[in-house]
Amino acid sequence: MVSSTEPTTRVQPVAARQRLLLAAVEAFAAKGFNATTTRDIANGAQMSSAAVYVHFRSKEELLFELSDAGHRSILDMIDEVDDPASSPGDRLATVIGAFTEHHAREHVRARVVNYELASLAPDHLETVMELRREITRRVRAIVDAGIENGDFDAADSQATTNAMLSMGIDVARWYRAENSLPPEEMGKFYARLATRMVGLRDRD
Repeated sequence: MVSSTEPTTRVQPVAARQRLLLAAVEAFAAKGFNATTTRDIANGAQMSSAAVYVHFRSKEELLFELSDAGHRSILDMIDEVDDPASSPGDRLATVIGAFTEHHAREHVRARVVNYELASLAPDHLETVMELRREITRRVRAIVDAGIENGDFDAADSQATTNAMLSMGIDVARWYRAENSLPPEEMGKFYARLATRMVGLRDRD
């Protein structure tokens, strides 16, 4: 017979890891990775300092898990919103719009994911950089498709792609809900900027 306490035992480690990850996001965003201590993270999760090392080998491993998950979520988002059957202009607007909306809506987490990369261990950094290269590759493929069929007038697809992605990422650095457009409107605004960057006429 299964004990009535067994489900709680199974769920507890997952819940504890999530609490620590959420606390790490807040601490890293507020103080930066280097100034944050494991005690700061544990206090934020309302757990003992020793609990951090039960679930993570180091503070850096917490950062890596956040960074890895954050970049994979962007790839999942692109898969979800991008329709290869649509025109390059519509695809670009949709992807850059969703990309920017994400960085506005999740600006606290996105600041940590994008601006603390230098604190990752070399092997972890390479894993995350490979994900970033894949994000760039997918967006550049849309830009290249628009150049190839004549819809876009962009001299350098790589530079254009880097500029658009950098623009969207930077939203996380300065975005504050109280004095900015709502995330959805921010996405629409940046989508229009992106189509203008590639020389596509505004269809509105």
